[in-house]
Amino acid sequence: MLRRLSRRAVTASIVLTLAACLSGCGSGAQGSPSEAPGTVTVFAAASLTGTFTELGRIFEEAHPGTRVRLNFGSSATLAQQIVQGAPADVFAAASPATMRTVTDASRAAAPVTFARNTLQIAVPAGNPAGVDALEDLADPGVKVALCAGQVPCGAAAAAVLGAAGVKVVPVTLEQDVKAVLTKVELGEVDAALVYRTDVLASAGRVRGVDFPGADETVNDYPIATLSAGPAPEAARRFVDLVLSQRGRDVLSKAGFRLP
Repeated sequence: MLRRLSRRAVTASIVLTLAACLSGCGSGAQGSPSEAPGTVTVFAAASLTGTFTELGRIFEEAHPGTRVRLNFGSSATLAQQIVQGAPADVFAAASPATMRTVTDASRAAAPVTFARNTLQIAVPAGNPAGVDALEDLADPGVKVALCAGQVPCGAAAAAVLGAAGVKVVPVTLEQDVKAVLTKVELGEVDAALVYRTDVLASAGRVRGVDFPGADETVNDYPIATLSAGPAPEAARRFVDLVLSQRGRDVLSKAGFRLP
């Protein structure tokens, strides 16, 4: 009799343990990402590489166990990847036009402008071609790199050159601003039009040349959480960090203007 009771007790114990496990697993699967470690994937314009890398570290320190996966590149390319279904939680673009590609496809809603940027002429540290003005870029003897027209830095370059009536024939058109800056750093070109923040981030590897009219073409940077993102709560918290005073401090230190 005692042996039978013992076996029944063991069986009951196993049933209760399995029930508790299934209940616990179910609640974990349905819980918000903020309640368990995970990954938030952020697609961001190449010109945000330094600032978002720093903000990613800040976010991970504030949310132990949560990893920030950063994917930097041309805003136009990233927008197309998102529309085509690439798994991402946050998109930070270098122009409203590239963000519209995503919102028009119902992949995001209500983007917020969090930073602004302007262009500057970048030349190698020694400025061997003697580029001192926007007009110098039209000299056939000056090798110039620009961003391709479909990406924000290329659209901004076309706007400032058009407004100034300066016709430039670039030796290369790159897909993002970091690639253009690299051409200057390596001395492969004499000058380029890049964002002011990229010149600052180069830490002296290139020199910036100001020109009249640069402030008349300002790129707004919008950010939004993505509707199909796998980590919506973590995405919202990352955007909150970017918009917070700490996020603004990081952006300001990097040379971005704040809205």
